[in-house]
Amino acid sequence: MGTNGSTMLEPCQPLRQALPPFDPSTVAGSASCALPARFEAVGGARKFTRSTLTQWDLAECFDDVALVVSELVTNALRHALPADTPRETEVPVRLHLMRWTSRLVCAVRDPSDDSPVERERDDFGAESGRGLFLVESFADSWGWHPLTGAVGGKVVWALFRLQPAD
Repeated sequence: MGTNGSTMLEPCQPLRQALPPFDPSTVAGSASCALPARFEAVGGARKFTRSTLTQWDLAECFDDVALVVSELVTNALRHALPADTPRETEVPVRLHLMRWTSRLVCAVRDPSDDSPVERERDDFGAESGRGLFLVESFADSWGWHPLTGAVGGKVVWALFRLQPAD
């Protein structure tokens, strides 16, 4: 998985080492959108991603980034919301896109304190559960970290290295 090579995340062990530290003042661009607690929000997240990447002249990255965004948002909606969450209400699921000169990070914030869990690699006959494998396959690295303070929950992120402009 990511940089540690394991196939399962241990519960409550945030995977942070693959995300380079960053100074917010060096961010070349950032965008964020709130997502409703409906699975239709995945399509909205893809549209937001396409629009943002186009504005940043990164449209060539859309396919891989959109696949990862779709998986992260789907996981947040499916696994991070309490079962009794009314699907017609707004909840604190949020997509963030951040761009630097040489990397792009997409991050999804959700209200759950539970760590993401990747399925065993030999369980691909299942109808679902391949999302984090796809994230790992298309992103250069990924991980998660808990949020502290009044917000609570966690952020699951994926990093893409950008090719230098010619």
